[in-house]
This record gives sequence, C-alpha cells and structure tokens, in this order.
Amino acid sequence: MKIETKKEVFTTPLYLESGRILEPYEIVYETYGELNEDKSNVIVVCHALTGSHHAAGYYEGDRKPGWWDLMIGSGKTIDTDKYFVICSNVIGSCFGSTGPMSEMYPSLKRYRLKFPVITIKDMVKAQRILFDRLGIYEAHAVIGGSMGGMQALTFAVEYPSFAKKAIVLAATYATQPWAIAFNKVAREAIIKDPLFQNGNYDPEEIKKRVMSGLAIGRMSGYISYLSPDSMRRKFGRNYVETDGLYELFGRFQVERYLDYNGYNFISWFDPLSYLYITKAINIFDISRNYDSLEDALDRVKNMLYLISFKNDLLFLPYEMEKIYETMKKIGKESLCEYRCIDSDYGHDAFLVEVDKFKDYVKDILER
Repeated sequence: MKIETKKEVFTTPLYLESGRILEPYEIVYETYGELNEDKSNVIVVCHALTGSHHAAGYYEGDRKPGWWDLMIGSGKTIDTDKYFVICSNVIGSCFGSTGPMSEMYPSLKRYRLKFPVITIKDMVKAQRILFDRLGIYEAHAVIGGSMGGMQALTFAVEYPSFAKKAIVLAATYATQPWAIAFNKVAREAIIKDPLFQNGNYDPEEIKKRVMSGLAIGRMSGYISYLSPDSMRRKFGRNYVETDGLYELFGRFQVERYLDYNGYNFISWFDPLSYLYITKAINIFDISRNYDSLEDALDRVKNMLYLISFKNDLLFLPYEMEKIYETMKKIGKESLCEYRCIDSDYGHDAFLVEVDKFKDYVKDILER
C-alpha cells in the first residue's frame, strides 16, 4: 500500500463560524493508494477526537498501525487497490495541522488560549479548501466515526454535491447532555491541574512532571467509550495480582486499565487541543444556522448511510435513528439507509468490531 504524508500551507484567510479567522494555516494529510485518471476513486476518511491523518499502515519503527488499519488497506473494506484514500488532520488538533500550540503569525508566540473556538463545520470547510487545492472536486464517498461521523454528516449537508455517498458511524445530529457531561469532567480536570497554568504550560514539562488532569480527563473518556457489558467481559472483578485486596490503593484490573491509558495519553496528546476539540464536539448541531433539523437535512442530495451501535452509551442509537426518521419525514427516504449493529462493546465498536459492519460498508462502496 502506497502511503504519502504531506502538508499544505494556506495564506488566504479561513473564515470561521465564530466570525474570527485563521491566517495563515496548515493542514497535514495522508493518502493511500493511487488516484485514477478521472479522479473518480476518492474516499475521504474523517478522524475522531484523538485521531489523526495517520489512519492506516505503519510508520518506520511503529509498534501500532494507523487508527483504522482494520478497515483501510490492500484487499480490505476500503480497498487501496481500488480507491485513493485521503485523511487529513483537523484544524485544532496537535498532529501537524494548525492548532492552539501553533505559532501565531507574524510572531513566534504560540496561540494557546488566543486560538479561536472552532466547530465541526470549520474543520470540514478547511478540508474542502484542501481538496480544491489538490484538484479533488468530488469524492466517491466520505466516511467517519464519532467526531469523524459528524464531519461526514456535515459534508452531506454543507457540501451536498461533493460526495456521492456519506457514511456516518457512531455519531449524532447534535451532541446531547450526556456526552457534554463526560466532556465537562475531562475539561475541568485539565483546567484545574496546577501544571496547566492557564494554558501557558511547557509541553515537555507536563510530560516529565505528569499532568494528572489530562490523564483523569482521558479516563473519563474511556469510560464513555466502553459499555458495562464490555467492561464486565474484559475485566470482570479481577484484581491486580501484585496489589493487596486490603491495601487502600490496591486496584481492580479495570482501574489499572484506566491508569495505563490515562497516564500514557499525556505522552502523545496536547491538553489545549483536547479542550478545543471537545468544545467543537459539544457545540455540534447539524441544524445550527438552519430553521430546523428538517431544513438542514433537506440539503442532502446524495446517499446518506447511518450506522449506530446497540450499546453505544456516548451517542445512542436513537440519535442516529432520528436522522433517518427525519429524512423519511421530508420525503428523502430513498436517499438514506439506517442500520443498528448488534454490539455490546460500546462507542468504540466502530474502531474495534469492524467484522460486524465491514461487509456492509464494502457493499455500500461497491454499489
């Protein structure tokens, strides 16, 4: 599989929903496979909160592949022998695209808390500008899960002629209070950590001294990504063998799991990016700036495929079903399919249990 990682620099202003601008800004992106002569084989992949442009394959020395390697590659569901796959890092992230720790031109100072609040629509707008520069004016499909699904839905509404098919997994039409509450715990833990210093932290210092607020915030996220069933199956009531049951700080296996993933997170993700991206997720509402959800979805022109997961406790299946029911209500049932996958894994099923939906996605792409 041919993998290329590139960066584009834009000197014209990016006008944001908030009324502010980014100028200049950069977008890092990765491509897989070969673009055919008439550019009809493009599939856009959108990443979730802590994802990046590195969606598949290995970099030299990597222990793990890209975040959706189970789906993307030669002979896989998103077959790079057939399709030219492109995944860009969203603005606001910390993997190369312009974000809060980027330098604020013309000074060498970082944006930090002066970085503007961005939205999912802003992320998609920036990608659309990137694709225009690359001469990609139409995609065979756009696909993503969680925040990536929000982006795919936004493509379908805001740029209805761009993708022939929009595949939305484990997402919502508008972030609900339950998900906002989980993000609130994470955000407060980061902001109240003494090492945060009102956003003026040293990126290397918080790794050495361990910003526990970011770790605790990530633990909150991991709880929302799983489900009671998957936790019971994965950990049961097993205790860490080297910890004493009657030691006050002895741990169950599930606690050790959260410790490991939470504190490991500090080494590879930036706290300000976490704050800005969770803010974008919190304020996501596909009907904002329209009269209603019906009014927003009435803009959809091409096929919209909705995939939810039965035990997703972050974005519940009824949220995706509401999109489908609204499409039916406005007479666009022929442009929409909805499927709820029988899974008890939780929200992260779209990353982990691909065997349960990959054939369906492959069928969608090959229709």
